Amino acid sequence: MLSAYPHSVPSYLQADQLGAWGNYLQQVDRVTPYLGHLSRWVETLKRPKRILVVDVPIHLDDGSIAHFEGYRVQHNISRGPAKGGVRFHQDVTLPEVMALSAWMSIKNAAVNVPFGGAKGGIRVDPRTLSSSELERLTRRYTSEIGVIIGPTKDIPAPDVNTNEQIMAWMMDTYSVNTGATATGVVTGKPISLGGSLGRREATGRGVFTVGVEAARHLGLDIAQARIAVQGLGNVGGVAAKLFAEAGATVVAVQDHSGSIFCGAGLDIPALLAHVAATGGVRDFPHADILANEAFWEIPCDILIPAALEQQITIANAGRIRASMIIEGANGPTTPDADDILAERGILVLPDVLANAGGVTVSYFEWVQDFSSFFWDEEEINSRLVQIMKNAFASVWQVAQDKKVSLRTATFIIACQRILHTREVRGLYP
Repeated sequence: MLSAYPHSVPSYLQADQLGAWGNYLQQVDRVTPYLGHLSRWVETLKRPKRILVVDVPIHLDDGSIAHFEGYRVQHNISRGPAKGGVRFHQDVTLPEVMALSAWMSIKNAAVNVPFGGAKGGIRVDPRTLSSSELERLTRRYTSEIGVIIGPTKDIPAPDVNTNEQIMAWMMDTYSVNTGATATGVVTGKPISLGGSLGRREATGRGVFTVGVEAARHLGLDIAQARIAVQGLGNVGGVAAKLFAEAGATVVAVQDHSGSIFCGAGLDIPALLAHVAATGGVRDFPHADILANEAFWEIPCDILIPAALEQQITIANAGRIRASMIIEGANGPTTPDADDILAERGILVLPDVLANAGGVTVSYFEWVQDFSSFFWDEEEINSRLVQIMKNAFASVWQVAQDKKVSLRTATFIIACQRILHTREVRGLYP
């Protein structure tokens, strides 16, 4: 794969280290023929604007010192400040963070919010740290990346294994270091610190909204739909709850603890309470245990992968028995798997469209912080739904006009917006 992208891979990455970044590069190559004269700028999309790798040393509770590796990648800032989450996970790698930052650029442009793309992470298993160690880790990381973040430069947000408390520590650390309270430096904060109502549920609500729109085009009655969900966190859990409230039947769920199935439908409120109490879906009453690989073979109308990237691959794409896939996670489907799904007539609602609800309400939060005027949740949800519907309608129309997948259509719209801005701004000096 490296030979295919000789000028798009940082010199410090080897051929076997491309990972998710390689998948993203393939996606850009697929959309390039549709960019017209803007294709002369396409290398802009293949090169992150800025990559920061930091050492994050902290004192552990036992008095010893531990070092962790942290990243912050700003992929593109042509359309506005960089925007993207921070994840704490033991498997975080630089190519992964690079790809996630690039997908944020595409996502923000696809729904037309005035942000560029960024992403951050620390390679750590947060379950091994105490609360005080986690706070020290967060504050040290924020200090290390403080030179490139800021309310008008780069705005972090929650991601895998980070939450409102992590954002509060990041905001406080940045504010103390700069000498002034800066609520707009992060989004996904507690409401008391300038967070937005509706932010926690926004990504899942966006998944639900575009799913309903796509189902309408396919003639699928949501009230009759059978659904399987991978991941039951903020994204998958909220989406499952909203689909169930709309009358759909959630028949299977998978998370890190295992997979469960109930043909008559899972009690989603009870399941969410069980997950909150035990940490996983395993051992949920009134459900059968399912082998993890068998999860992908469950007959359903809608499959929602809402966990981590690269979950749907050539190894399982041929076994999926769904009419539609809504990507709640970032990059859950590899390009090769995408081709298999297309050949089988399975509609894929891509991550860069389907899970953009979170960054859309993050934009609302950022705007509210700057104005110090806050909207009620009804207005926020209404604005979110309208933006998601408009974005879906544009993508659907491009897909029909150019006879391409929804993913390619989303990339066409987003890349044209990014590269047009790059062209108009020009190069300096």
